[in-house]
Amino acid sequence: MTLSDTAFREENAQAQEDVPRKDRFTIHDLVSEFGITSRTLRFYEEKGLLNPARRGLDRIYSRRDRARLKLVLMGKSVGFSLEDVRHMLDLYDLGDGQVTQLRVALQRFEEKLAELDRRRRDLDHAYAELSHARDVVRSRLARQQK
Repeated sequence: MTLSDTAFREENAQAQEDVPRKDRFTIHDLVSEFGITSRTLRFYEEKGLLNPARRGLDRIYSRRDRARLKLVLMGKSVGFSLEDVRHMLDLYDLGDGQVTQLRVALQRFEEKLAELDRRRRDLDHAYAELSHARDVVRSRLARQQK
């Protein structure tokens, strides 16, 4: 989250204080809000990431399911596997005030940042090599066309 994201949320939080919080969500609610498919939502359920209540054939998602979905999507967007995300989310239920969950999350975040740093260095190196090769080829082609 960037600072601008934080500022935007703070501005909107005050505007939304008068809006009652919703406690239950349908598949349609979550699909619309997060821009995912119902198939994706059911897949996350099959993987144990979400646990909606059932009312006949309908799934009713709680605020907890919605929060977990948001964290799954955030984790996925930065390269965590669904298993990694599920493991971190499941630590919430240990009853230690989230201390274990936060420690594990911090460790995983640091590992992921180190991995991304390595990948960035590799990409920077590959980019530099390819740019140099392009410049050499461009120069040779220019000399041959004269």
